[in-house]
Amino acid sequence: MLPKLLAPAGNLDKLIMAVQYGADEVYFAGKTMGMRAGGKNFTKADLEQGVEYCHKHGRKANITVNIVPHNDDLKGIEEYLKYLQKIGTDALIVADPGIVEIVKQTIPDIRIHLSTQANTTNYHTANFWYKQGVNRIVLARELTFEEIEAIVKNTPNELEFETFVHGAMCISYSGRCLLSSFMTGRFSNKGDCAQSCRWKYNLVEEKRPGEYYPIEENDEGTFIMNSKDMCMIEHLQKFKDLGIKALKIEGRNKSEYYTAITVRSYRNALDELEYPESERNTGYWKEEVEKTSHRDFSYGFFFGNPYKDGQLYTHSSYIRTYDVVGIIRSYDDESKTATVEQRNKFSEGDILECFGPKGKHFELTVKNLTDENNNEIDSAPHPQQTVKLYMEENAEPYWILRKKVETE
Repeated sequence: MLPKLLAPAGNLDKLIMAVQYGADEVYFAGKTMGMRAGGKNFTKADLEQGVEYCHKHGRKANITVNIVPHNDDLKGIEEYLKYLQKIGTDALIVADPGIVEIVKQTIPDIRIHLSTQANTTNYHTANFWYKQGVNRIVLARELTFEEIEAIVKNTPNELEFETFVHGAMCISYSGRCLLSSFMTGRFSNKGDCAQSCRWKYNLVEEKRPGEYYPIEENDEGTFIMNSKDMCMIEHLQKFKDLGIKALKIEGRNKSEYYTAITVRSYRNALDELEYPESERNTGYWKEEVEKTSHRDFSYGFFFGNPYKDGQLYTHSSYIRTYDVVGIIRSYDDESKTATVEQRNKFSEGDILECFGPKGKHFELTVKNLTDENNNEIDSAPHPQQTVKLYMEENAEPYWILRKKVETE
């Protein structure tokens, strides 16, 4: 059986995109108790719509309650948990043992998924959490394949394991960091990390104030706490062979485009595990995830200590080679006309790429561009304006148009 694919959603639009592009489960948060306070997250109305949308399309809705709480954070938690159960939440992602206990006392029938914030790195710990009523454990990112295999072999078959396979890595142990708290007053373990590890740093000697020395020869300073992003799309067979039940994509604060293309790529690569190896398009799907905004990729800890390829000492900037320029809202087969909601400027004559949930992308040249009232226009410069263009190939709602970024 293939592992389930989990996708992040920082808001309702991203949740819809995750479902449309093939996620089996979506994880998201309300306005409190989630580890991504920087995202817009979900109002109560959005939570209800999100859960309903997932269920309507046969998907699971997992809601995060995974901060490391202080006493004040626990006020009203019982009512909040009851509300999450009432709206049909399939599972809660929890990190703190106190919250696990509150969940078991308040809504004992709901599934509990233990967050990676709990740092599970061995099978004794996994067995402990199983005895506390945890149904699935999101393993720490700092494990090798060999360590994961030992954990799976030494725990009950009923206990599920989930691993991150794509997205940002953290220099601290699965996000247990105090750097942001000390430097900015923003608490990482309450979901409000300032990403202080991504800043530029230089060395200064006490008796030579004002004389800054780069730890590595670089005119922008050094980035000794930066880590590369994880990308394991080439190694999904290994997770399947180990019996991992769910594979998780990081990125609730990322764009709709990021959500669509990462979910699409991993969905197709996973499904192709059931094909003969010669018929798989793994290289193509790897190229596709490279078309999202990302830092340099690595394999994290899965093959051992990532000292050689896991750190990123030279910069903290993202690699961005494509812009999403529009999302298709409808397509008229008779006139071969796509109605598009603009995201970034594009013009008559531009070469675009179009893709949907399945299959490879195709290219098209923008022509017969009009506004929504069928008036001819040369370009679409206004955010979220509705335009129409001629498209020979059929397309569906939620398909995406992107354009290669011009570089000097």
